[in-house]
Amino acid sequence: MSNDGGLRRTPLYERHVALGARMVEFGGWEMPVQYSGIIDEHRAVREAVGLFDISHMGEVEVRGPDALPFLQHLVTYDVAAIQPGEANYALMCLPNGGIIDDTFIYNLGDYYLIVVNAANTAKDVAWMHECAKGFQVMVADASDRTGMLALQGPAAEGLLAQVAGADLAALPFHGVRRGTVSGIPAIVARTGYTGEDGFELFVAADDVGRLWDALLNAGRDAGLKPCGLGARDSLRFEACLALYGHEITEETNPYEARLGWVVKLDKGDFIGRDALQRIKQEGVRRRLTGFEMVGRGIARSEYEIRDLEGMPVGRVTSGMPSPTLEKNLGMGYVPVTLSAEGSEFDVVVRDRPVRARVVKMPFYRPRYKK
Repeated sequence: MSNDGGLRRTPLYERHVALGARMVEFGGWEMPVQYSGIIDEHRAVREAVGLFDISHMGEVEVRGPDALPFLQHLVTYDVAAIQPGEANYALMCLPNGGIIDDTFIYNLGDYYLIVVNAANTAKDVAWMHECAKGFQVMVADASDRTGMLALQGPAAEGLLAQVAGADLAALPFHGVRRGTVSGIPAIVARTGYTGEDGFELFVAADDVGRLWDALLNAGRDAGLKPCGLGARDSLRFEACLALYGHEITEETNPYEARLGWVVKLDKGDFIGRDALQRIKQEGVRRRLTGFEMVGRGIARSEYEIRDLEGMPVGRVTSGMPSPTLEKNLGMGYVPVTLSAEGSEFDVVVRDRPVRARVVKMPFYRPRYKK
């Protein structure tokens, strides 16, 4: 991964520029925000298939005889339930229950692969090394030698079957296995963060360019489009998938973020368990809530939320016009008393309170989950 002007670049940087991508800074990386346009790319993923460069994400390998007990100690989820060939979402928390990062854990049989957020990689790896003391375990940051692509959308399975074979494309949801894609050794997982069916492909950093080219070429007839961070954000937003630094931070806990399902208090001790058990018993005071703008205005991140008496009660974490639903939607933390469906409050848009109404989450549910 190269550096230029203080920003890091993935091995696909030159390809992005050649495709006319608009490049922006994101978490210390120079990344494509869009190619043909955010809405066009968003719809390609919802209706056909999109290809994302996510080589900026962090990949950490955990090996050794204590790999499982170490991960059980490190994260909130029951890692023992993630069998070889499976993957699942998990959180790393501070002792007080605050969220250090959200992760995906892949059980490859002989080791675990942990994917973390790009901007948090250095922090997360340092935390893992600190927490590994006393365990017979090896924690290795594999980020610089790993390329990662996301192939997402209803046509992703058919396209992958063309270049990798039907067996690999038939992986179950959250399944993972080794194989070859366009002749390139790869780890293939049926995971993603767009709210659609699809796959994430891990290859050597030196091979990711060839794989990108092969998928773009093979996907022409399927309507495949290269997609940037803009569509990635709008897609995950419609599915109400948390984005670190917005819906989740070290100042938020899993229960108020509606991620209690990933906290397994009965698995035994882990970092943050006592605090999370207490929070669950006492209940939360605020909750991540989805809303639709009733008045004329678009909710944006960090906009103030006020109750109907005009008192500040929260902040918007993410908000935008939904390309799929064609509504102005948002998410934010509000008091539990305002979090029930149908409740109303105001979002301050350019110094003007605009009415919003709580709606059911997620805003969009993909066809494969219906």
